[in-house]
Amino acid sequence: MLWINGALCPLDAARISPLDRGFTLGDGLFETIRVRAGEPVHLPSHLHRLAAGGQVLGLAVPGADTVRAGIMALLAATSVRDGSVRLTVARGEGPRGLLPPTETAPTCTMVATTGHFGRSDVRALTSRLIRRDEASPLSRIKSLNYLPAILARQEAARAGLDEAVLLNIAGRVAETTISNLVVAHDGHVFTPPVSEGALPGTARGSLITAGLVQEAPLTLEQLRCAQGVWLVNSLSLRVLTELDGAAVAVDRERTQRLAVFLDSGGLAPC
Repeated sequence: MLWINGALCPLDAARISPLDRGFTLGDGLFETIRVRAGEPVHLPSHLHRLAAGGQVLGLAVPGADTVRAGIMALLAATSVRDGSVRLTVARGEGPRGLLPPTETAPTCTMVATTGHFGRSDVRALTSRLIRRDEASPLSRIKSLNYLPAILARQEAARAGLDEAVLLNIAGRVAETTISNLVVAHDGHVFTPPVSEGALPGTARGSLITAGLVQEAPLTLEQLRCAQGVWLVNSLSLRVLTELDGAAVAVDRERTQRLAVFLDSGGLAPC
């Protein structure tokens, strides 16, 4: 069962046009929203980022009431209590060419998946293929075109590793392929600013709001000599144990505190 354009529909009966620009050009946005105890987590933050992405692309996105009602109907229909909802907004049908038509009917879908907040250790390399362009407005939105992250993830897989750290054009640390970075260094905990090419992640935002993390530009050397490095997103907390073949220090006590805070949806003290 999925939600498409305002209605629930069996998955095998859903139809999306092959002329949809989301399919032909990656012209659209998405959000992955965690579900905990039958409720969407950080939904206002996801909707804020979705709306900001819509402004960047000039794309109409569904409003908060529509999204929340759709999520709750989908969760009830699928009996998902813990997991995630993937919301996708594509431009809709359009003629050949890059310039979107003046009038479009966006395609909006939501799919629910069962799962739990993930915790794991990861080994990573610094990508030599991909850089985050900190000056591009696309670095601040979740567009349907994830090819740079896919290439970096394939680069890591070829090396037998789990993840890739992405630098920005200036050579400083931005993020990883699917997560923001949180770094303990010199007694403080930092995350790269959005101005450095980091996606404004919802988990990252909750840590900043709670005063647990502060923004600061970071170098690759600071990652290598950190007291702890964590990869955070709405669905997981991962501990970086190795970077470019060298061990990274692990702070298990702080890891536990971060995990409890993020798993609770930012409701538990840390």
